[in-house]
Amino acid sequence: MSPRKIVIAIDGYASCGKSTMAKELARKIGYIYIDSGAMYRAVALYCIEQGLFEGNRLDVEALQRHIDDIDITFVLNPETGRPETFLNGRNVERDIRGMAVSDKVSYVAAVGFVRRKLVALQQAMGREKGIVMDGRDIGTVVFPDAELKIFLTASPEVRARRRVDELRAKGQKVSYDEVLHNVRERDRIDETREVDPLRKADDALLLDNSTLTLEQQDQWLMQQYRRVAGLDPQ
Repeated sequence: MSPRKIVIAIDGYASCGKSTMAKELARKIGYIYIDSGAMYRAVALYCIEQGLFEGNRLDVEALQRHIDDIDITFVLNPETGRPETFLNGRNVERDIRGMAVSDKVSYVAAVGFVRRKLVALQQAMGREKGIVMDGRDIGTVVFPDAELKIFLTASPEVRARRRVDELRAKGQKVSYDEVLHNVRERDRIDETREVDPLRKADDALLLDNSTLTLEQQDQWLMQQYRRVAGLDPQ
């Protein structure tokens, strides 16, 4: 029996491992992976590089004047088999993962016209189905009719520790307290923003992965995919 082609939406809090989960699932089932968070990070990087931030205050009017100058694409890296983020033709995959962008991305993601632009791009990418997309509003706004929706959570302390380990493995010097503050602040902004705040879709499956291994998480996710795609008997 061939599986039916579906859209898989994975939402959740910052540093829950959404991207890792989504990338691995897409690789296993032969779907296209789209990192919606990378798109917002790319816009945040553009704002930083263009001097549109003064502290945490974003010059929204200037960003609106330049929003059509921002082109975000994904290019498959043949060595890793995974897509990398390009901003106006430049590979920014590494640049968008640092703390400088992490500190600003939630402010950019709270801007209505930014969300409208990126949501339209994301919906176009998923028109043919067969995709796994992760973010904050994929199951609630981008693909409210997605056949499989997952909402991922973990404690702030667990998420901060994972983020510290990830950044240090990349050679970046960060403190646990700094990262924990960033995680909590991003949660606050994501949950309280006026436009498309972070929330679990009513029909999403909740997964708290605070104490799960990657293997346990991947096994659970594959079970959900096989069930919805019609590969396992009900």
